[in-house]
Amino acid sequence: MANNNNKDKCNVPNLRFPEFSGEWEKCKVSELLDFYSTNSLCWEQLEYDTENISNLHYGLIHVGLPTMVNLVQDRLPNIKDGNKPKNYELCKEGDVAFADASEDTNEVAKAIEFYNLNGRDVICGLHTIHGRDNKDRTVVGFKGYAFSSTAFHNQIRRIAQGTKIYSISTKNFSECYIGIPSKVEQAKIASLLHLIDERIVTQNKIIYKLKSLIRGIMVELQKRGLSNGTWKKVLLSNVLTERNELNKSLYPVYSVSVIQGIVNQMEYLGRSFAASDTSKYHVVHYGDLIYTKSPTGSFPYGIIKQSYNQNEVAVSPLYGVYEPKTFSTGVFLHEYFKSELNTLNYLHPLVQKGAKNTINIANQRFLESYVAIPSNANELLAISKLLCSLNTKLEFLQNILKQSQGQKQYLLRQMFI
Repeated sequence: MANNNNKDKCNVPNLRFPEFSGEWEKCKVSELLDFYSTNSLCWEQLEYDTENISNLHYGLIHVGLPTMVNLVQDRLPNIKDGNKPKNYELCKEGDVAFADASEDTNEVAKAIEFYNLNGRDVICGLHTIHGRDNKDRTVVGFKGYAFSSTAFHNQIRRIAQGTKIYSISTKNFSECYIGIPSKVEQAKIASLLHLIDERIVTQNKIIYKLKSLIRGIMVELQKRGLSNGTWKKVLLSNVLTERNELNKSLYPVYSVSVIQGIVNQMEYLGRSFAASDTSKYHVVHYGDLIYTKSPTGSFPYGIIKQSYNQNEVAVSPLYGVYEPKTFSTGVFLHEYFKSELNTLNYLHPLVQKGAKNTINIANQRFLESYVAIPSNANELLAISKLLCSLNTKLEFLQNILKQSQGQKQYLLRQMFI
């Protein structure tokens, strides 16, 4: 890679392969692509794993599909019998599809490219824009990344229309440009980014398998322990004590995340949501467990996480904070409550409906049910050490994933105009 130090050449990216020189051609998207009509089939009219025509729903562009769609490994739903549109245009390899609406300006016009259709018939559906380079000015694999670049999305953010929902149409593409180099340079850029994408996919699979292993270990250990009598169901109040320490020392305010655990609001969220006076917030010590109470994703009654911050921090006064009997007890419960099912089964019987039918579990009420735990302290310690070791490895693997994702985003910022 080489930085562009030639200030006389404007239509070149900041970063490019050193064997290439000369300016890129700037082209209106509306002149590069021809657009085709799409259908309005909803999810209820689609199903998976049939031989019918496949249909691209805009939701899969936002979540579920990579930039380069390869139907050897990626899945698309099929149209249910009786719902096939009368008129449609089959996608070809190299075609692109944009999501035409989103609540997030960063997601409007999010694009995928059909890299390998694997012989399947595919059409574009609800809230998508289907485009094709009929003039053969680009290679397969380049457009998807060009339309994912920072340079392109900066243009989209300026023209996206709406208040709560932002949208674009094919008319907007007459106001947008992308840069087009030679096909040889296109192919090299696409190859590099595709390799990074493949590395990201592989890393996600490694992480998923390790998470599955950890879940499987917990299930199997509990099954064996209850079967042979070495595990007992204990009242949570016997192993946890509520901590009622107020934030008189004004420790920094942290939030609780399903994935990241206990995190600094400023570092993780980019801003603080705390009140101006945090002296009534609850203090959390290293190893404490926090129960958030509020619905979060697939946890309708809140999440339970252990703090691994070495220093004291503060959390919302709405949260319950608990000191475990031993650190290993906290590690075990932290892992136990990662399971959506375990959390639901534990919390649901404790729910008390308050005013206006709100759902509430008081701090002490949270401790009034049972969890199966090893009776032997040495076994509990050994399990906690194993879990800590596996989670350390998981964190390492997740950091590798973040590095690959960051590398891709850097190249999308620097390698396109």
